[in-house]
Amino acid sequence: MLTRRNFMKTGAAALASSPILSALAASGAFASESASSDLIWGILLHLGHNMWGDTPTAFYPPVDHFACDEKLWEELTVKASESGLNMLVIDLGEAVQYKSHPELAVKGAWSVERLREDLDRVRKLGLEPIPKMNFSTCHDFWLGEYSRMVSTPTYYKVCADLIKEVVEIFDHPRFFHLGYDEETYPHQETFDYVVIRQKELWKHDFLFFVEECEKNGVRPWIWADRGWRHPDFLEWAPKSIVMSNWYYEREFDPEKAPYVKYYLALKEAGYDQIPTGSNFSFGENIGLTVKFGKENLNDEHLLGYLQTVWKFPDAPTHPSNIAAIEQLSAAKAKYYGK
Repeated sequence: MLTRRNFMKTGAAALASSPILSALAASGAFASESASSDLIWGILLHLGHNMWGDTPTAFYPPVDHFACDEKLWEELTVKASESGLNMLVIDLGEAVQYKSHPELAVKGAWSVERLREDLDRVRKLGLEPIPKMNFSTCHDFWLGEYSRMVSTPTYYKVCADLIKEVVEIFDHPRFFHLGYDEETYPHQETFDYVVIRQKELWKHDFLFFVEECEKNGVRPWIWADRGWRHPDFLEWAPKSIVMSNWYYEREFDPEKAPYVKYYLALKEAGYDQIPTGSNFSFGENIGLTVKFGKENLNDEHLLGYLQTVWKFPDAPTHPSNIAAIEQLSAAKAKYYGK
C-alpha cells in the first residue's frame, strides 16, 4: 500500500490523465494521510557505479566488478537512520544480478536475495527504500549492450522487464526514480558512443517509462532538468510524476539563479516536488535548499527533500557521504525543528 503525505494531492485532473493510477485510487490502493505526516528526508546512495561514461577517462570510469564497500554501505544507512532521515534512494545500476537480465551484472554483484535482505535491514532502521535506475542515455552505461539499442523493441522489453522485477524486489515501493537527466550533447561529448533522443522520440520514450512505472503500481520520480531547456515540458508532462529540481550552488536568489527559479515554476504548474541539494560542490547547499523550500514552496505539493553526494560508498569518499547525511540532518533540525 502506498501511503505518504500528499500522494493524492495531485488532483482529479492528474488522476484522469493516468488510467492506471485512477483505477488504483478508486480501489483504495493509495491510502491518504494527514497533512501533518512527516516530510521526506532522503539520501541518495549508489550501489551501482557505471553511470557516468563509457571510457577509462570518464568522470567516473566504468568498472567490471561490484565497487560498493558493503561495510561502509551499512555504516551510512545506520548513520542516516540515527540522523533522523527516513528515506534511502538506491541507485542500482549494474550492482544486482537481475533474474530477468543477469547479463547486466558485474562480477560480485548482489543476488536478488542479498538485495532483499538488505532492504529488510534498511526498513528495520526506519528508512523507506526507493529504487533508482537511470534511463537517461547520459547515465545508462549500466545497461550494457542495451545502452546501444535505445528506442528499439529489444530496448523497450529489457527496460520494462527491469522495472517490473525491481518493483517486485522492493515489494511495490511508493516511488520509482527514473533519473532521466542530462540527455544532451555537452554531457556526452567525451563519450565514445553518444545517444541523444530529441523532440517526439524523447517524449515517446519518456512516457513509455512513466507508463511502465504506473502499470506496476508505482509513482514515477525524475530529475526535472528537462524543463530548463524545454519550457513546454510542463505543458504535457503528467502530474502523476514527482519532480526533483536540483541545484548545488550558493546563490538562491531566483532572479540570479535560473535553476532556483525552476522550483517556483514547478510550484506554479502544480507538480509534487522533492527539491534536491548536494555537497558535491558546496557543503552548505542542502541547508540553503531546505531554507528556500520552507520559505517558498511550503504547500501541499512539497513532499520533502533529497540530499545527493555523487561519490560512491568507498573509503576515499566515505567522509563526503557522512557529511552529506549530517548536513541534511542539521537543515531538518534548523528549519523544521524535528
